[in-house]
Amino acid sequence: MGVDFTLQERSALYGLLAENSDDIIFKSDARGFILTASPAIEQLGYRLPAMLIGPHIRDLVLPQFAAAIEAEHRAALSGRGSARWNEFPAATGVTGHWFEIQMRALHDGPGDRGGRLYGVLCMMRSITARKSLEEQLFTAEMTDPLTRLTNRVAFVSMLEYMVCSKAGGSLALFDLDHFMTLNMRYGQSAGDEMLCAFSELLRDMVRREDIISRIGNERFGVLLPGLNSEQASEVCGPVVETLAVLGQSEFAERFGVTTSAGIAPISSSLDRTMKHAELALFAAKAKGRSRVECC
Repeated sequence: MGVDFTLQERSALYGLLAENSDDIIFKSDARGFILTASPAIEQLGYRLPAMLIGPHIRDLVLPQFAAAIEAEHRAALSGRGSARWNEFPAATGVTGHWFEIQMRALHDGPGDRGGRLYGVLCMMRSITARKSLEEQLFTAEMTDPLTRLTNRVAFVSMLEYMVCSKAGGSLALFDLDHFMTLNMRYGQSAGDEMLCAFSELLRDMVRREDIISRIGNERFGVLLPGLNSEQASEVCGPVVETLAVLGQSEFAERFGVTTSAGIAPISSSLDRTMKHAELALFAAKAKGRSRVECC
């Protein structure tokens, strides 16, 4: 059986909830200016009793989200609101603070739909912890745990974006030569050491704007925006040559690993681009390894 509250009891209940919650409850007028709010709004840097005019709802979010929150407010005021929770980053208070907000129209007549629409009742709820967890999970899903490079899932997404945007550029595939021999002879820890060392070599030698991913056991993909195959070869060639020189050092001589690379222009499809880069890499292996070939 439902519980009926008098107007005074509802007011007392609202006060109890508003004063003992981190949620922000506020009322705005039809223009979007905040008239009253629960004490929790102070976490955004606003002290309404000390302000002649309350902030506008667009002031609660970053500028690029102002139009979106105003659209939600207009929809709620007109009675077309969806009553769903919408997520926005807070413009004030703690950096990186996110809220979700729900809005409901206020009427001056009896019932939920009676009378004139004169304002909006809003509830804001902090979701910063959830956003942080989502970001951590996304990062873990897209990151190779050994080298801390982006993984194959992220690589495919980025290559698809470059294909669809027709931004131009090249794809380079690097494969460590004789890597299986290294693993069999010295063990997996030596192989892991070599993979990490090679990933650092790539980071140091390619351009800052190039995107490096570990896409297989001993295979790495590098996306080189804006470069044709010849220009990409000028970037990748020194990587191959440097690893060959390092192979003469005491550290790398123990491993005896070099690298081969295949380069292809980013073309009309992901599959076509990958196929051409694979063929170029196969040619580099067939011609003696420790070299760069372009398709």
